[in-house]
Amino acid sequence: PQIDPTDWRLQIDGLVDHPLTLTLDDLQARPRQEVGFTIECSGNSAFPFNKGLVGNAVWGGASLAALLDEAGVQDEGREVVFWGADRGEQTWREVTITEQFARSLSLEDAMQPENLLAYAMNGEPLPELHGYPLRLIVPGWYGIANVKWLSRIAVLDRRYMGHFMARDYVTIREEAVDGQTVWTFTSVGRARLKSAPAKVTRTGDQYQILG
Repeated sequence: PQIDPTDWRLQIDGLVDHPLTLTLDDLQARPRQEVGFTIECSGNSAFPFNKGLVGNAVWGGASLAALLDEAGVQDEGREVVFWGADRGEQTWREVTITEQFARSLSLEDAMQPENLLAYAMNGEPLPELHGYPLRLIVPGWYGIANVKWLSRIAVLDRRYMGHFMARDYVTIREEAVDGQTVWTFTSVGRARLKSAPAKVTRTGDQYQILG
């Protein structure tokens, strides 16, 4: 999406006592945190053509937990939905709709202190392809959870079941239970270790790690 930062606003609403409307300047005026985090696609290496879908950066931004505290999550709040500005057509039960990209976290997961509303990457403004002007950074989760082009955060009292939570980015696994085949469906979430160091070479006090 093409976003003009002067017009852009982040809405925080839903089950909160004090809904917020924030500009980029508002977010940059808050205490800045940084976190080093490797983002990896859940499909990395799943197919021969899916290689190298992983990258490391130092992300800078405002604390998500602090903003949710400022908004005042109500007792009924259970789930936090993050809406991107990107959208596209989806077909549900033969009805075609235009749906914004959205992913959600439980309130407990959203309140982890390392989560950021990031506006900087490696000390520079966030690039457009990485979600300028603002993206969610949730260390320990696959790339799909790190919503780009963030436009709205909404607190709900139930699970969010949009396209990228309930239909796509869902793993399907076959299990045998009492001799019967059972299929399990799980929304992609936390990252699993998918690689390991294969060779470590020391030269003086420097180490090169390949894997």
